[in-house]
Amino acid sequence: MDPLHLHPPSAPRLSPPRMGGRKRKADDDGRPDDNGYPEDEQMNTSPSHSPHTYNRPTHSQNRIKRQRNNVTGRPLPLSRLLETVDVNALKSILQVMCDRHPELTAEVSSLVPQPTVSSALSTLNNYEVSVRSAFPYGGSSTGGYAYDRVRPALMELLNALSDYTPHFLPPNEAQASTSLAFLDEATNIIHRLPTWDNPVHNHSKNMAYEEIAKAWVLVVQEAAKRGAGIGLHTGGWDTKLGKHVEQSEGRMQVALTQMRQSVGWMGDLGNGQRRIGGLGFNMHSTGVQVPVRSW
Repeated sequence: MDPLHLHPPSAPRLSPPRMGGRKRKADDDGRPDDNGYPEDEQMNTSPSHSPHTYNRPTHSQNRIKRQRNNVTGRPLPLSRLLETVDVNALKSILQVMCDRHPELTAEVSSLVPQPTVSSALSTLNNYEVSVRSAFPYGGSSTGGYAYDRVRPALMELLNALSDYTPHFLPPNEAQASTSLAFLDEATNIIHRLPTWDNPVHNHSKNMAYEEIAKAWVLVVQEAAKRGAGIGLHTGGWDTKLGKHVEQSEGRMQVALTQMRQSVGWMGDLGNGQRRIGGLGFNMHSTGVQVPVRSW
């Protein structure tokens, strides 16, 4: 027998079939796979099986990313700017605006709350503190050097007092009690002003007394016109004004004279008691003695 027929012919070797979704690890040099396609193209041909399909960013994610990439600087809104401005700077800004545009003055004034007696006196007291702080250490506190140091702060106080006082006078202020309450404390501020060795340096204080006395006269006159003469006496304003005249060394005498004319029709019954006209009412007072006017 032919030796060639002793062994059956061997079957050809066949490679196992490849599954379309499985891929061989790509070579580092990007050479094509066995099927002749580059690895990245093979992966693109099977998008349903690609792990990158599930990690692909959505449209909203792309939009957020674009917005973040477009962040840039921008100015603060006005409300935030005003949060960082202190009171003095804000006052300066408003003043500059009104100076440049006078038509805004009336509107700004209508929006700003009107000062009360308490707020106005608080502001004046702050100016007074500045005056005391301006005095030099050592040396004479009433001499020329001290006056030169204090004068700027003193002028600011007197200018503020000159501006605030008319606000609390009639007809701008209708309540006599409010006007008198402010004048009482404003006069005390003038009493506390320094008295200088040089009489010329006391001119501003003398003028302050003169102006505040005129303010007292105006308020007393208006109160008397409205029948508030009794209120001037029962409120003790004649007594307070008498003390102010004494502290001013008579420089406010004109105000006391007007007060006496307004409440002087009250008869004196002796022992500090006064009679109001012929009505028979008796009141006890230890205030300034006023002349009796025939009724």
